[in-house]
Amino acid sequence: MTLTPKTLLRVSVAVALITIVLKGLAGYLTNSMGLISDAMESFVNLASAMFALAMVTIAERPADDDHPYGHHKAEYFSSGFEGILIVGAAIAILWVSIQRLLSPQPLEQLGWGLALSVLSSGFNAGLAFMLFRAARTHRSIALEADGRHLMTDVWTSAAVVVGIVGVQLSGWLWLDPLLAIGVALNIVREGVKLVWRSSQGLMDEALDPETLATVRATLDAFAARMPEGTRLRFDDMVTRSAGQRRFADLHMHVPGDWTLQHAANMRDQLEQALMDAVPGLRVTIQLLPLTMEARATQAGEHHAL
Repeated sequence: MTLTPKTLLRVSVAVALITIVLKGLAGYLTNSMGLISDAMESFVNLASAMFALAMVTIAERPADDDHPYGHHKAEYFSSGFEGILIVGAAIAILWVSIQRLLSPQPLEQLGWGLALSVLSSGFNAGLAFMLFRAARTHRSIALEADGRHLMTDVWTSAAVVVGIVGVQLSGWLWLDPLLAIGVALNIVREGVKLVWRSSQGLMDEALDPETLATVRATLDAFAARMPEGTRLRFDDMVTRSAGQRRFADLHMHVPGDWTLQHAANMRDQLEQALMDAVPGLRVTIQLLPLTMEARATQAGEHHAL
């Protein structure tokens, strides 16, 4: 059974609190800048999960007079906010790590510290797997962003553990802060990707190529199975995505001698076929005679299917 986005984000808040305690204790016991930087990122996990929970709650609100297309874009604010927080945490880690690099300090109680770090990474990895699966089911960028951030945290922790073992074997104390700097740079990369992804969603990015191919295949299949399908023509399709919802506007050209009732019935069948093929799709189809083009097409803004 797939949990709801709100339930998963509540779990994410709880896991973030647990990892803050575990990683914070690991950093305190070992005096490792790598583990301390890892613990600092867990605070970002907590803030991100809380903000994502708030945005998903808003996104679930039904459409109203002020928001006739719904509130689904709220999830993009969550993804962008998480990306900004990640970059901010990375800058803080870089600053502290450079100070430690200039003045290295010995590490302590590595056994307990590494064990706590590995345990917290196990929590994050398990939750990230659940978030990715739910993100595909619910088409939620907020869940995907949270999952990607957690997986970044997992790989970061793995690198820190390997680095600390290297410090213990080699005695090179400068390796610990250097590793923390590498962790910070990796976090910046992930944060920038999240901010970019959210900005594209806020700017009404077109549907992904796979979904567009499904829409086009559905149009072709619909025309092929209709007795009068050869007399239909589709063009000027415009698509966009908004959180969990997807939208498509297109023109359906029909013979001019058809009755309005017959053409409307055909359009209703096509809309249902498209919504069945692409869950969460909202379709708007404008009826036009075969001999007429829309003004946008006449002005040179034609979008062929």
